[in-house]
Amino acid sequence: MPFTTVFFDLDDTLYPASLGLWEAIRGRMHTYMQDLLGLPDEDLAALREHYLVTYGTTLRGLQVNHQVDTEDFLAYVHDLPLHLYLNPDPTLRSLLLSLPQRRFIFTNSDVNHAHRVMNILGVNDCFEGIIDIHAIEFVSKPNLDAYRHALRIAGESEPGRCVYLDDSARNLQPATQMGFYTVLVGENRPHPAACLSIPTIHQLPQALPDLWNHRQDGGYS
Repeated sequence: MPFTTVFFDLDDTLYPASLGLWEAIRGRMHTYMQDLLGLPDEDLAALREHYLVTYGTTLRGLQVNHQVDTEDFLAYVHDLPLHLYLNPDPTLRSLLLSLPQRRFIFTNSDVNHAHRVMNILGVNDCFEGIIDIHAIEFVSKPNLDAYRHALRIAGESEPGRCVYLDDSARNLQPATQMGFYTVLVGENRPHPAACLSIPTIHQLPQALPDLWNHRQDGGYS
């Protein structure tokens, strides 16, 4: 069955985790919760982990339990000077544009953050759309409904035609079970949650040449 659609997670997938942006975003989440709840650091860390396990994201836990303003939270945690962490990535741009499949960003963050990241990387015009936390109605990955929303938005009825790349094995596991071909980004060794593991997104052409095999112009270059 040929692949027709490729879904890409955003943070720590389109760029390496070693750049530190997602760590900085987590730090902003911690500060937001500290200002909101006034708990000590160790209690905040435990609460964030509880929300991640229970709801999929810190935001969803805060929505359910503390009725936080969604846009206020998202604006605060993403208010970072992205140019200090990211640079244009022409190799990534070439890779994305060479893919014959339709391409979507599929992220638990919001569309504004996604556009800012993509603009700096130089890939904002390389995707058909952005499936963000609003589009998936705040259920968020790894909730199965998030993947169902993504398929519906992309107009796909068959997960087996889809490739999904993410840096989180936890987010990949349900997609694998649904029949997506899953790629764990940022890992050198095989992982049971994913069909394939690659150290960085730049290794995708060598690791999964089937994505390009039916091209008539020789594929990725």
